[in-house]
Amino acid sequence: MSPPPAALILIDLQQGMASPDLPARNNPQAEDRIAALLDAWRAAGDPIVHVRHISRTPGSPFWPGQAGVEFQERFVPAPNEQVFEKNVPDAFVHSGLERWLRVRGIEALVIVGVATHNSVESTARTAGNLGFSATVVADATFTFGKEDFSGTWRSAEEVHAMSLANLSGEYARIASTSDLLRA
Repeated sequence: MSPPPAALILIDLQQGMASPDLPARNNPQAEDRIAALLDAWRAAGDPIVHVRHISRTPGSPFWPGQAGVEFQERFVPAPNEQVFEKNVPDAFVHSGLERWLRVRGIEALVIVGVATHNSVESTARTAGNLGFSATVVADATFTFGKEDFSGTWRSAEEVHAMSLANLSGEYARIASTSDLLRA
């Protein structure tokens, strides 16, 4: 008997992440690539998990009841797809995600979404630490520019590249959308 297919984990693809008020980002085609992966997983009938951030900070665009907390239209979960909510960057913390995966015997994860340096990196690190075979899709994730600890501004592409470097090998495999669609 072969192992279950990899679960596609979509992180924080919420309306608040599409706000024009956010800093400059990288990978402007990330959502198109994520949609292509989602279509492929749906066509194959493979497991799909949507994770959304529910803020504990009043006034946040991810505070319950705000439009920003809702899924972007093209990433609204289908009825047979699992949804987990989180209050911290890591999708495994207090969400039931690990248990859901373990009960189904799912050991391989393909992680896409936003933000590479935050929720994607945090979730991939925990996935690796828990023994899952995690793949982060470099061109199906994106992040924003930010200041480093020394006060130097780093572009979104620099922040993204560093996050992927942090994950590569030790916590996750880094792949492209085309790699996965070919496989």
